[in-house]
Amino acid sequence: MAIHKLGNGIVIMSRRKMHEAFGIHLGQVARLWRAEIDRRLSPHGLTEAQWLTLLHLSRLAGPATQKRLAAAAGVQEPTMARMLDRLEADGLVTRSPIEGDRRSKSVCLTAKAAPGLDRIRKVTEALREELLADIEDADIDTCLRVLGRLADKLHGATPGDRRAEKNGKKTA
Repeated sequence: MAIHKLGNGIVIMSRRKMHEAFGIHLGQVARLWRAEIDRRLSPHGLTEAQWLTLLHLSRLAGPATQKRLAAAAGVQEPTMARMLDRLEADGLVTRSPIEGDRRSKSVCLTAKAAPGLDRIRKVTEALREELLADIEDADIDTCLRVLGRLADKLHGATPGDRRAEKNGKKTA
């Protein structure tokens, strides 16, 4: 049994219930966080799909293909293709052929995307500051380690693989 403080009361729960609560809270927080960003950006005409795509594209190093961008955003390639069609029609991105690969196209932000991207960054940074202001760095570090381990498991990597990659070593 574990004792945890949830809200303003203390709850005693089994390990199974604790794991269940963790999964539920993780999903809820992620949805609430995105919804709040979406609420703050909607007056500027940006949907969640648009701001997420622009933000992920701005964070990718090197040439971004539609496939790489879809993987970064966590969506299927056809979904990303439709989003890029819309962003391209709005003049926010361009797609150009990649020499030697007739099927892939390089995706780039345009100068017209810069003001919207600046707004996205300001909104997301302000929300992060608001939400994390009173949380200790040690708690955030623990959360990052736990989330990293979960991501590794979901991607099929072992914790050793992740450490080796950080140290510049390739793993099988």
